[in-house]
Amino acid sequence: MKKTLIIPSLKRLDEHISLAEEYGFGFEFNDFYTPAVLDDTDKTDRIISEYRGSKLPSYLTSHGDFYDVLVFSADKEIRRISDMRIRQSISAAEKIGAKAVVFHTNHYPFLCSPAYNKIWLDSNFNYWSGILEEFPNMNIYIENMFDDGPELISSLGERLCKFDNFGVCFDYAHAAISVTPLDKWVERIAPFVKHLHINDNDLKSDLHLAVGDGRIDWEQFAEYANGCLSSATMLIETSSVENQRRSAEFLARIGVL
Repeated sequence: MKKTLIIPSLKRLDEHISLAEEYGFGFEFNDFYTPAVLDDTDKTDRIISEYRGSKLPSYLTSHGDFYDVLVFSADKEIRRISDMRIRQSISAAEKIGAKAVVFHTNHYPFLCSPAYNKIWLDSNFNYWSGILEEFPNMNIYIENMFDDGPELISSLGERLCKFDNFGVCFDYAHAAISVTPLDKWVERIAPFVKHLHINDNDLKSDLHLAVGDGRIDWEQFAEYANGCLSSATMLIETSSVENQRRSAEFLARIGVL
């Protein structure tokens, strides 16, 4: 079975742990992607301590900060703060025992000039090359967010794939609401995908519904998940225990779990 993860919450941790044990799931923490948490060292340490005091799954990942994190900004102060947030996110991941951290492209599709895209690509390559070298024991996954197509993230993948600890996090639901068909996404980025985020939506907005509750074609996804994307880990990116279980049951019915 593909290594699959769910998002835990401290309020219902026992239920998340029970579901994880039932299905063999890992955890991807969503507790450390906000500046309000990252800037409060005591709060961050309390969250980590509370999680580590429980029987956690063996495979853990974490979502890094993505609010206004722009490593390609023309403003050096924004780049400085972005670097700080990324390092805080990696530090939290290391402390909790995560094997990977997910960050976003934060590419703005309406700024589609060749000059903007070149700055984005060159700046991201230069920045993440340094991070990947500095933290060789932490996997860094870059996720498509607002991207309207796979061209830039696949170009970044081509440049960064020489690093064993780099991978693309393919958010299938984000791609489903882009202007580019999903088969074109998969065709371009499959060689670089090491992690998947899946949830459902109405093909218009990023709703984070349980898998099977929206309009995404999951039979098509099953072909990719069991084919060219079969080596990637996968997060069921919906928060409630009920939606996680319903997603798992649906994925089992279509042969993904």
